[in-house]
Amino acid sequence: MIAALTAAQAMVAATARLRAAGVADPARDARVLLAHAARIEASRVTLIAPEELSPEIAERYDQLISLRAVRVPVSHLLGEREFYGRRFRVSRDVLDPRPETEALIEAALSEPFDHVLDLGVGSGCILITLLAERASASGVGADLSEAACLQASANAVQHQVQGRVEILKSDWFQNIDGQFDLIVSNPPYISLQEMADLSPEVRVHEPRMALTDEGDGLGAYRRIAAGAPDFLLPGGRLLVEIGPTQGQSVAALFESAGLTATRIVPDLDGRDRVVFAKMPL
Repeated sequence: MIAALTAAQAMVAATARLRAAGVADPARDARVLLAHAARIEASRVTLIAPEELSPEIAERYDQLISLRAVRVPVSHLLGEREFYGRRFRVSRDVLDPRPETEALIEAALSEPFDHVLDLGVGSGCILITLLAERASASGVGADLSEAACLQASANAVQHQVQGRVEILKSDWFQNIDGQFDLIVSNPPYISLQEMADLSPEVRVHEPRMALTDEGDGLGAYRRIAAGAPDFLLPGGRLLVEIGPTQGQSVAALFESAGLTATRIVPDLDGRDRVVFAKMPL
């Protein structure tokens, strides 16, 4: 009979397995997934390190490590991802919330707003965060993916903003009514030629339509620039996330559409991350 492994031994073996599979931070992932398998907080893994794993936990852990080794993202295995201090339910139907998108949140919160539109709402992390931070605001989230709309709606309930949000299936502005003092979007901005360079976690396991426009990476910004003036109140703001080389091109598209006060906002790493524009008064 094979002796059961302790939690520490299982983590060492899992780390080696993930490292061999090319996972970027194998020790961290091995620890987080053990905590998930044992149904404890990650901070408590050290406490169980000397203990033998029960067969049930060991089997769960082996399954999780097997999936991570074929590059299924940790967030998909956990079913959630933290963003701006809150946990959001995620799946392969929506783009994973990313830390760099918090630059968009900070820029949006830097001025007051009452009614916000999120184009390509995905998990809802941007829209729901803004509504959670501004208790008097309401919003609309639009996405072409019905599965994404369902995910955003579930996250709205989880974070108790469902009474102030409407989630619509819409091809950009197609089914949108009314005007807004803030429009935000993290659209697909990866060009077709860049897709091959993405990690397997992103390229294989995240929704392709949320990553690329199948062209030069600027297609979504052209659609947003063309439609935004009809949906922005005078003085209303438009904020979009961009790839780090796209700032000048996106700003030029917004200026050509008649928007003003364009500027490019960096993320915490100093890379261009958000383009800001305003509807003239």
